Amino acid sequence: MPQSRESDARAILKSVFGYDEFRPGQWEVIAAALAGEDVFAVMPTGSGKSMCYQLPALVAGGLTLVVSPLIALMRDQVGQLTRAGVAAASLNSMNSETEATEAWDKLNAGELRLLFVSPERLAGDGLVSRLRRLGVTRLAIDEAHCVSQWGHDFRPEYRLLAKAREALGGVPVTALTATADRQTREDIAQQLFPKPPHSVVHSFDRPNLKLAFAPKDQPKRQIAEFLTRHRGGSGIVYCSSRGRTERLSEGLREKGYNALPYHAGMEQGLRNRNQDIFLQEDGVVVCATIAFGMGINKPDVRFVVHADMPGSIESYYQEIGRAGRDGLPADTLTLYGIEDMALRRRQIDEKAVEDERRRIEHKRLNAMIDLCESALCRRSALLAYFGEETQTCRHGNAPIRCDLCGGEAELTDATLDARKLLSAVARSGQRFGAGHLADILTGTMSETIRRQNHDGLKTFGVGQDKSKSAWTALTRKLFAAGALAEASVEHGGFCLTPKGEDILFGREAIALRADLHADRRTRRAGREAARADGLDEGTAGLFEHLRQLRLSIAREEGVAAYIIFTDRTLIAMARERPLGLEAMRAIEGVGERKLTQYGEAFLEAIAGFDG
Repeated sequence: MPQSRESDARAILKSVFGYDEFRPGQWEVIAAALAGEDVFAVMPTGSGKSMCYQLPALVAGGLTLVVSPLIALMRDQVGQLTRAGVAAASLNSMNSETEATEAWDKLNAGELRLLFVSPERLAGDGLVSRLRRLGVTRLAIDEAHCVSQWGHDFRPEYRLLAKAREALGGVPVTALTATADRQTREDIAQQLFPKPPHSVVHSFDRPNLKLAFAPKDQPKRQIAEFLTRHRGGSGIVYCSSRGRTERLSEGLREKGYNALPYHAGMEQGLRNRNQDIFLQEDGVVVCATIAFGMGINKPDVRFVVHADMPGSIESYYQEIGRAGRDGLPADTLTLYGIEDMALRRRQIDEKAVEDERRRIEHKRLNAMIDLCESALCRRSALLAYFGEETQTCRHGNAPIRCDLCGGEAELTDATLDARKLLSAVARSGQRFGAGHLADILTGTMSETIRRQNHDGLKTFGVGQDKSKSAWTALTRKLFAAGALAEASVEHGGFCLTPKGEDILFGREAIALRADLHADRRTRRAGREAARADGLDEGTAGLFEHLRQLRLSIAREEGVAAYIIFTDRTLIAMARERPLGLEAMRAIEGVGERKLTQYGEAFLEAIAGFDG
């Protein structure tokens, strides 16, 4: 790569986007693209994947065609680019007649540098042949995991992109994704490239994300306590059902949060409205199904909560990746329970898929369950799933970024208690649920115990040294470990598996992690702690003042607030307090176009702030 190309790229990086340095992994992808190579990049969300096709388009010129799966994401990226002075447009079904005409006028005049289209749009109406005549110089494929049947967002339209590339004249391709295990990566490369591409697999680590898990124990209370430190911040709460999104958002609104539901069953106009409010404004919490997510390009999402356990580590990683895209600290919390595990296993078993696909999906689910019940560093366990070795949070002076490294989690021998519980399962007929088993073990005389004569079992009362909640938790852990299975789809309850029989009859031992329970004093200390973003009072006051100015400008222009400036840039302004345009130019994220458009207004706000 000629030195002048890198110099040109760095100059544009600063003048257009306001950044002094590339993020890790970016330059390798950009350099390969500028050299005309096919590139396949797997980079975590927040690592600046979009820069990997935007910058080559500006350095080398010509027209870059960007395939993106969602209209909202296209419009968002076009809005950001045009405000930075980049000639970009999109062709999609939401375009007004004026927008479509302007896009084609610029295309025909050779003025556009980036054109965004959906895979469906690219497949129809002779668009490819028309674009070939205009001279597309490179093809960028965002969210490339959609092409793989092993990916969690498989979209058949992506399978047409290899033919589209050929029809465009075999132009170089840059394909990017944030989430793909080894099997998915191999499938993507095979589907999109005629020969092995230049591959860049960057670290999957997101050190700015804090990972936390907790067994379900009054989930509404757990979520409300978690959100207390994030008042004023934007976030997503993922739920497993449409009704749950409605109920949870209503409950959070009653507590004073600007909380909105989002799911595929909502009327389209309301769904779009709620998404736009989340994208455009600050301090909005969306309670959503997984219908909400891919293409959400909001950089200042401060937290992601899973109210129910995700079905795989790929889905989990993709969804928590929507937090902290700006690189600032962000929190995650995943709640899980035995009902989640049973539901996910049942869903896989009921799918009309081949046995090999079912086996792989069970393997992925078991990996997710293992992450929930792990006694090891969450980050290490998560990264190991993607084939990456790393030190634990406790290594050296690294910040504690998971709940296990911050607590005292460790594996302990649970064989004796497990045998007591498994014996209760066997002696009661292998068809009762966790609550009834806990009643047997604690010697609690319930109506069902009396009716079934289970007070006469040898195991009745043998576990009085532990609480009912402790026995219920052990049932969950044994189910997670594969020692128990669901007895009946219709009626629930548990039965022994071969592994459970081995433990019961002394052929196998089992070690399990004790649950981490924060006491009320710990929870109260968390509520009274400093701001989640770590800003001192004076800086925080100016940051909020600048956010209000940003919001008013964004509303006037009809765009998302972060398109004006990101939170990261506003925090830098609040800390540095620039007094003139030259000082403002040095702030990360302030390019020349934005300096001209907004610099004076923000300097005036900083100078006039008396906090």
